[in-house]
Amino acid sequence: MTKARAFGHSIAAGILACAMLCALPLTASAEPLANQLFGAKKDASDQSSQPVGFYSKGCGAGHVQLAETGPTWQAMRLSRNRNWGQPEMIAYLQDLSRIAVSVGWKGLYIGDISQPRGGPMTSGHSSHQIGLDADIWMLPPKRLNLTRADREKISSISVRSGDQKSVTKNWTQSHHALLKAAASDDRVDRIFVAAAVKIEMCKTATRGDKAWLQKIRPIYGHNTHFHVRLKCPAGASSCTPQKPTVASLSKGGDGCDETLQWWVTDYLNPPKTVPKKPKKPAPKARGARDYTMADLPNQCKDVLASR
Repeated sequence: MTKARAFGHSIAAGILACAMLCALPLTASAEPLANQLFGAKKDASDQSSQPVGFYSKGCGAGHVQLAETGPTWQAMRLSRNRNWGQPEMIAYLQDLSRIAVSVGWKGLYIGDISQPRGGPMTSGHSSHQIGLDADIWMLPPKRLNLTRADREKISSISVRSGDQKSVTKNWTQSHHALLKAAASDDRVDRIFVAAAVKIEMCKTATRGDKAWLQKIRPIYGHNTHFHVRLKCPAGASSCTPQKPTVASLSKGGDGCDETLQWWVTDYLNPPKTVPKKPKKPAPKARGARDYTMADLPNQCKDVLASR
């Protein structure tokens, strides 16, 4: 065989191999990430409002946009375009902002709610995907006429000490009153706060009905805002409800004993144990930023494709 013919055969073989590879179906790793698809959407889907899936694995049909500024609130970090949510959440935030005035604040600075169509985000949260989560700043507003540029620069305040054991002087009775009102609303499933806040509220709550306290849940990273999570609305058949996380909470307890035990004893001062032989590192768990559309409920495809 001449060199020319051999070279020709090599090219033909290469073309055939390429054709065979191109004909193979795309693997999961080649699929576009869901957070890129949902993050690219600038407006809500033209559908009836419906939360789809779970708070950390789903999307939101027919989201409503919270106005950038209202009589008793301002939406913050507008460049993120995350001031969208289910109608129940938008109404709740407006209601709570009016309550904030009654406890001495000028209103509320409202952080991330959800993207226009929910879904996983390119940065930040693993939840906030179905339009029923919202972050509210711990910073009492001094004014409600911040410009868009102002809202990108201003920061909230921390109400938790550096050692995570107590609240700071930034924590006030009005914070307590606002959180109590927020948790007492029947629409709320739970509210995430820094553990020091939960502990302080357990210490200072007055006697009598303290059932609302069970909705105040300690979690790391919530020292500058509190995170409200609403229940699945009535009739929202595509919404996956949150399950109780502490046994006594489902029986009407306030969750204070569990908080003190877990945070003060187990987390900050963990019991000493005999070191064990290191195990082989477990494979990294897939999170919201790794999801493809195949990981989300099927209805999310329609949410994404809708006008």
